[in-house]
Amino acid sequence: MKKILVVEDEVAISMVLKAYLTKANYQVEQAFNGEEAVQKFTDFNPALVMLDIMLPGMDGWSILKYIRDRSSCPVIMLTALGQLKQKVEGLRQGADDYITKPFLAEEVVARVEAVLRRSVQILEDRETTHFGSLRIDFKAHTIYLHGLELPLIPRDLAVLLFLARHPNQTFTREQLIEQVWGIDYEGSDRAVDLSMKRIRKILQNWPLSEGELKTLRGLGYQFCVYEK
Repeated sequence: MKKILVVEDEVAISMVLKAYLTKANYQVEQAFNGEEAVQKFTDFNPALVMLDIMLPGMDGWSILKYIRDRSSCPVIMLTALGQLKQKVEGLRQGADDYITKPFLAEEVVARVEAVLRRSVQILEDRETTHFGSLRIDFKAHTIYLHGLELPLIPRDLAVLLFLARHPNQTFTREQLIEQVWGIDYEGSDRAVDLSMKRIRKILQNWPLSEGELKTLRGLGYQFCVYEK
């Protein structure tokens, strides 16, 4: 079940969106101001964010910048009827789409599904990416640091490739086992910790200014990227 964060300060609108998306089998978390949105984006790790522009505290533009500085998570802006300038500005700043209020349930679900499909296709089509001096070739399943190929065992390589496809997103041990090794995996979940320990050792010469493999106590693991 994919997770969606709805950032909207009008409770009635937020509840309507939650009802539409829950009925379409999405897991929905709500935020009603900018500061709450930033916190829940980090904690909830959504697959998509629906973001209103006018919010108490941090406005939608600031939150969009915060997200784009840290993640490629898709963002759909919520705009009032006739706010063409805001729609264009949102797309320029990195929003993936927009929905105009008032909206229909069918439109909301259709746009969410379309944006999620596009984001998956972008990841699948991407073959090589750089995170500073770390270069990852997803097609060849090879990883280079400062031009030298890293000697990763297959299990660790699979974990790192998965995390690199989802930079700045947090995954629990259970999610990594399910996504990388498969739900039929019968080993201990401590194997994830050991894999992370080996990967960190391999990445020890990756400059901290560019990124790191981070443990978030009680939450899971995150491939943090600071320079791309």
